[in-house]
Amino acid sequence: MTLWIIGHSFRFEMENLCRLFVPREKITVNIRRDEAEIPEGEGTSSPSGITVITSLKQEGERSCIRCAVALEDFQETAEEWMVQGKTEGAADGAGPSNPQELRMAQLLYGLLVKLFCFTHDWGIVTGVRPIKLLRRLTRECGETAALAWFRDQLLVGESKLSLCRETLEREDKVLSLSRSDSFSLYVSIPFCPTRCDYCSFVSQTVVRAARLIPEYVELLAKEIALTGAIARRLGLRLETVYFGGGTPTTLTAEQLALLLRTVEESFDLSHLREYTVEAGRPDTVTEDKLRALRAAGVSRVSINPQTLSDPVLEAIGRKHTAAQFYEAFALARRCGFGHINADLIAGLPQDSEAGFRRSLDGIIDLGPESITVHALAMKRASNLVVERRTMAAEDETRRTAVAMTAYSRRRLSDAGYGPYYLYRQSRSAGNQENVGWCLPGHEGLYNVYIMDETHTILACGAGAVTKLKQPGGEYIERIFNYKFPYEYNRGFAEMAARKERVTGFYEENPAQTGPEAGDDQPACAGRSDSIC
Repeated sequence: MTLWIIGHSFRFEMENLCRLFVPREKITVNIRRDEAEIPEGEGTSSPSGITVITSLKQEGERSCIRCAVALEDFQETAEEWMVQGKTEGAADGAGPSNPQELRMAQLLYGLLVKLFCFTHDWGIVTGVRPIKLLRRLTRECGETAALAWFRDQLLVGESKLSLCRETLEREDKVLSLSRSDSFSLYVSIPFCPTRCDYCSFVSQTVVRAARLIPEYVELLAKEIALTGAIARRLGLRLETVYFGGGTPTTLTAEQLALLLRTVEESFDLSHLREYTVEAGRPDTVTEDKLRALRAAGVSRVSINPQTLSDPVLEAIGRKHTAAQFYEAFALARRCGFGHINADLIAGLPQDSEAGFRRSLDGIIDLGPESITVHALAMKRASNLVVERRTMAAEDETRRTAVAMTAYSRRRLSDAGYGPYYLYRQSRSAGNQENVGWCLPGHEGLYNVYIMDETHTILACGAGAVTKLKQPGGEYIERIFNYKFPYEYNRGFAEMAARKERVTGFYEENPAQTGPEAGDDQPACAGRSDSIC
């Protein structure tokens, strides 16, 4: 696909909107000041691909928005004039600050729907955090107007609209627990037994990185201790701890125990509401590791099969079987875990709608407290994309993924689960979303806080990003750790020095601490002027 950006700065949104319809196709973007700069013959389609033109032309207080889409015999154009940023004759309404961008997206979406002959339930929403946007609009203009904006302006279908409403209601209960002095701790263990073919995370297989692990664990313990000292000095209140990766249970029981003990010694855990460790790969789960987690007070583990079909597991490069997942789940129950999460992925290669239903039904029968359903995202660095692995036709993939997620909502709702957090990813199968479902009272608190950007996340380990949230405000500042374990080990001193910025941030943006902090309102989500 060739995308022309003429006379406007809306490239990011227009490119992402096109990608909703061609998630696996390369999009070549050309930027010009006006349409006269398009070389002759390059602004029309050829049999080799789709040409999209988006243009904005100013004439005094009036502006002309024009979109055109061409592919072989298909030649369609949509054009509209606006006055002072408003569509001529349009009424005022709640929403983003740039109505020109919004209207251009609506016009382009309409043309792409005509070309491809299908609509998206998410309409023109392209962003990661639609619930955060809905919350902001609700706060500004009320629920009725906010929902109407999603429906009428962002073109969101009723099924996704009701899903957003349900999720927002449950998220708000979690957000009300956060205070201006609250924070969460994230610990990164970027190692896995093997790399799954759909994965693009910065993680290392044990076979390739085994020699790095002992030093990495030793330095990670030092960073945890350093971070804990800063948090104590500032009087911050730790709400949740999350060990992620990678696969934390790739480490030995002794290595896990060391890190867990360091957390206990370095932080005040008296207010801790949730302690999660990802045990994502069933083939890494052993009794001694689970006993170490329980002894340290870990309250929630995630054991993720992704599918219960052995042929599909083999197709995506996961070196375990469905039987191993059942064994790991039962072992976690015997070790006393009262909150187990399990992940599934909709749209996996060689999976079918019937196969996905069997997987979801099988997991529900086990009774985990929470289940997360992800839509497969075709990440550019994943083996599936890099190796150009043969997959089903695009239209078939889309229909199957839509059917899978629709079934998951019906089935999980009927089984007593409710959606408690939601996010979206680019290039996801069928343009579907990722949803965390839980039984009442078993929301994954960290998941809500990180998605809503509710409060500070202090992060330790390779690839970890500390996100400092202004208490009672909207500003977010990030501190980046080195991505790869070998960089982390080599550059630890420099990276540790960056953590001192946490102290400076809170000196500039003091948090209300002490008993009176309990009267704080939930931290407000940062304002976003994006239409997504």
